Amino acid sequence: MSVEAKAAKQVVIDEIKERFENSASVVVVDYLGLTVAEADEMRKMLRENGVGFTVYKNTLAKRAIAGTEYEGLGEILHGSSAFAFSEDDATAPARFLKKAIKKYNKMAFKGAVVDGNVYDAEQVQALADIPSREELIARFMGSIQSPLSQLVRTWAAVAEDMEKNGAEA
Repeated sequence: MSVEAKAAKQVVIDEIKERFENSASVVVVDYLGLTVAEADEMRKMLRENGVGFTVYKNTLAKRAIAGTEYEGLGEILHGSSAFAFSEDDATAPARFLKKAIKKYNKMAFKGAVVDGNVYDAEQVQALADIPSREELIARFMGSIQSPLSQLVRTWAAVAEDMEKNGAEA
């Protein structure tokens, strides 16, 4: 192997290491059967939601994660593997890939790394069902707001009733 080829591979290995280290989560999928048009559409949807999607050679990915906390992911790196990365939202890659899997019916989860923990395909499926941080906050605020709104409506009804009865007296 030439020196140039080794240097090119090392650049890719360093890129993979950096992507893993800078990501809150990395989800690996089997993308076999996806057409180019479907892949482009899916990449666009993922990119719009802050998720990067890249295909790396399994051998280079295994070299990049060797000796790191992500090394357990090497066991699933066979066949066609694509990687979805998110730096901010740990559940975003799984959530949006779940939508793509449902839409195209051609991909499957292989595994993931979230905050240094390695998950299998079944666990990634469960991770995909967790709502986004913003949605959880909205639900929480709604649950706090509901009793307060009800209390305000009750006070308004009492005030209205008192006003009505006070005017008749």
